[in-house]
Amino acid sequence: MSTAPDQASRKSLREIAYDELRQRIVDLRLAPGQRLIERDLAAELQVSRIPLREALQLLQNDGLVVIVPRRGAIVAPFGVDEVRDLFDVRESLEVLAARLAAERAEPDSLTALRDQLQAARAATERHDEPAIAAANARFHSLIVEMSGNPLLRSLLQPLEARVQWLFHLTKERDPGKQCEEHEELCTAIAAGDPERAAEIAYLHVASGRGQSLELAEGWSTPAVDPLEATRTRQRSPRKR
Repeated sequence: MSTAPDQASRKSLREIAYDELRQRIVDLRLAPGQRLIERDLAAELQVSRIPLREALQLLQNDGLVVIVPRRGAIVAPFGVDEVRDLFDVRESLEVLAARLAAERAEPDSLTALRDQLQAARAATERHDEPAIAAANARFHSLIVEMSGNPLLRSLLQPLEARVQWLFHLTKERDPGKQCEEHEELCTAIAAGDPERAAEIAYLHVASGRGQSLELAEGWSTPAVDPLEATRTRQRSPRKR
């Protein structure tokens, strides 16, 4: 860009760059371990380096990008260990969110949750894998919002993109079964049964652990050294 944008414009451009890059990472158009070339991305997104770097910093905060100072950035590696860590956190915090949602759910939020469940079912019926991943991730996010606990929400919000990323990476899992489990969870929350909601939430997350880890063995990136990955203009260490 020929002129530097003012603060408000720069924020807008940062958000545009952030949203677009986040989506490309989540839906695997940018693969784990892939080098991010600032010059190329700035040209593609039609933004200057400043908002692009701000967007990359936000993505690093989300755990989706690794920035090497004065060298560049790569998409964060996402392998078996990262999947295991994510399940460990989900099995604790998402269970708490379901329990609190069952205690505190309001009619409007329950309607939104049912609508999201229907969106996931519709995406499943038309075999729309990106929409399935997005709808299922949003279903879990709504439960966190329904918990009415700002601290819990602040802890889980940065994981939302990684959960959606996981749903894309493990698309071989049966989406119909996931919808059934989500429906059981929605029913327990609507019934105001926190113990049942917590139990279903735990079983739902835990049931995906084994298969997800097995799938991760097939698509996980090899060990990536960010310093080495940012040494050249190589765009991706591995094609998928």
